[in-house]
Amino acid sequence: MNWDQIAGNWKQAKGKVKEQWGELTDDDLTRINGKRDQLVGVVQERYGIAKEQAERQVKSWEDMMH
Repeated sequence: MNWDQIAGNWKQAKGKVKEQWGELTDDDLTRINGKRDQLVGVVQERYGIAKEQAERQVKSWEDMMH
């Protein structure tokens, strides 16, 4: 599944995002609204990690969604 498909099915994807990153709030998920860069930023913010690490986590999750 590419990011366009994830974004297009954001309502369904939100549950899987929440499973992966339980610290994210419903407000975070609404703010992200299917935007990959927003997800990276919020993961970085919530978990206090470097942008590169957040990017790797999102990429790994994205690959797992295939």
